[in-house]
Amino acid sequence: MLAAVRAAQHSLRNLRGISDSALASGKNTRFQQANVVILPNHLAKDFEGFCYNNPAPLPLLYRSQSGETSCPPLARHADIRDSIHYCVYEEGHLVKTVSSLESYTSQLSHQWSDMVCFYLGCSFGFESRLKKAGVPVRNVEQGRNISMYRTAVPCIPVGVFSCPLVVTMRPIPAGMLNAAVEVTDLNPLAHGAPVHIGDPALLGIQDLSRPDYGERVELQPGDVTVFWACGVTAIEAILSSKPALAFSHSPGCMFLTDIPDSSVPITCSSESAASPYTKPNSELIPICFLVSHNPLLYSLASQKAVARIRELEMIIGEDPGQRGIRALLVQDELLHSCLALSHSSSVAITTGFPTHYMHSPPDETDGPPGAIAIATMLLALGKQVTMVTDRRALEMNQAIIAEAVKTGVLKTAIPLITFEDSGPDSALHFLCHHGDQSKPRYDHLVAIERSGRAGDGNYYNMRGINIKHLVDPIDNLFIAAQDIPGITTTGIGDGGNELGMGKVKEKVKSLMPNGSLIACDVPCLWFLFVLTLTPPCLPPAGVSNWGGYAVACGLHLLHTCPSHQRYLKKGLGMEYTPAREQLQDWTANLPSVDKEESFLSTLVRFGIRSGKTGHLAMEVDGLTFHPTHSDIITRLLEVTLGSTSQDP
Repeated sequence: MLAAVRAAQHSLRNLRGISDSALASGKNTRFQQANVVILPNHLAKDFEGFCYNNPAPLPLLYRSQSGETSCPPLARHADIRDSIHYCVYEEGHLVKTVSSLESYTSQLSHQWSDMVCFYLGCSFGFESRLKKAGVPVRNVEQGRNISMYRTAVPCIPVGVFSCPLVVTMRPIPAGMLNAAVEVTDLNPLAHGAPVHIGDPALLGIQDLSRPDYGERVELQPGDVTVFWACGVTAIEAILSSKPALAFSHSPGCMFLTDIPDSSVPITCSSESAASPYTKPNSELIPICFLVSHNPLLYSLASQKAVARIRELEMIIGEDPGQRGIRALLVQDELLHSCLALSHSSSVAITTGFPTHYMHSPPDETDGPPGAIAIATMLLALGKQVTMVTDRRALEMNQAIIAEAVKTGVLKTAIPLITFEDSGPDSALHFLCHHGDQSKPRYDHLVAIERSGRAGDGNYYNMRGINIKHLVDPIDNLFIAAQDIPGITTTGIGDGGNELGMGKVKEKVKSLMPNGSLIACDVPCLWFLFVLTLTPPCLPPAGVSNWGGYAVACGLHLLHTCPSHQRYLKKGLGMEYTPAREQLQDWTANLPSVDKEESFLSTLVRFGIRSGKTGHLAMEVDGLTFHPTHSDIITRLLEVTLGSTSQDP
């Protein structure tokens, strides 16, 4: 069947004497173009619902009446029977391609009177805007039709219509990704913003050199593969639903409207009063961020959501004393970490810093509350969560988690496991099923206030005391993850000796007390250095728990951001904002003053002490819960919940 479609496209190009892309992409770009699907009337309601449920690939511009040959809202004098080149389908099979439906419909006029035409937005409608923005359009440069690929992503089925999403691919220079995203996001009826940026394999596309439709487009040095939802998805819908008779445009050869490409048409469906489209909101224009190098993955979030997450980052990284330690902070690490976690499905979290080596237990109150806050939000978002701990602390942490469930801090118990270094492949087998790097158990690792291995192989507290005998080599998991595609990592710390801080170890060595000795040597892809300086007469005070609270809040903001949700869902589904019940559940699973105070009291009852002072009291790193920690939590929540009624 695919060979037949390709052969049909080839014969069309020979018939016309020009390539499809010459018409669709190279000329007539002053006007918007449309994909066309023509179906029997009894399938029209389901197909309209299919378009409505999959708005990115199938943005509906106009639905005709049965037998109607014109479409006045789009092209006043057009007759669809001779406006484009067509594919003809019978029982879901492509049987021929024709340059006009006149003779075909005259022979089957009784059938044509029962046919309904659907006009769908087309990505060629934004190519001229890309060029005006200085973004190269490689398929036009190369005189080729756009590359189109069938993905492994299923559209949302309606009635008999069920098929995979089809996407177009345009190579975009990495430095121009934001320009391409903004230009296309402002064209929701021409498929809108990209649905995927990065490795094609993440969409199930194994070979870019062999598009399912169109022609191969070559990447230039520095280009990134960017994918938009494609109207050829409708052809896949025809092939899978097998109507007795159906027509479509030939891929790459679209219907030319009278609407200038500088405007966004209003959806005009003659039989439907409701429309899934609204005027673009400039505050929701997405920004592009790198999430992972291996595999390459970028993500999108609205300008407003990004601004809120940056506010969270400022709260946990204030430097009122202007003492220069802010050099350890890197902007947007919180945002990058939250984006990576948002794309994850299975997360392993580790914490535990046995700084009080002379006490039993030796652990401190910084770390576990932040870890639980992250885990709670991830669980609420439907992620799988596992916690990794030291063997010496396994029973204690199991009891603490059980108590957290009993007191309502956690809805359900979190699996708690240990890691033992029994050989050179131990970490690989721990992270991947049967040690197979293509089958990772986790796609993200988080270390929060976790003892980190120094350059000499030992583990040190801030006073320079070696506590290696109390620490299992969980660092090995983060080291192994660096070479496993699909596993990203986050580290959260406040002193420089925590797991993940190897990313800034040279700065730790030069800026932190005992830095040359204690600096962690193991990096994470993303790290948060949490810092709030107390008044000038007191030393710097930073608490990693705040980083955990900020991550939980950042995840909430991303999942209430329509721009990010659209990207996660590949433009499929009617709603990109949570339902009221879902939003209430997410909000209930945010850290709160009451929950964090309750959990801290649980830690104290188990004999866990404040990090700096060793006090068995309601404090973390020498700072009392009220007013210091409660104030930070309140401020983070104010930023997070201040705009969720509309968009973050």
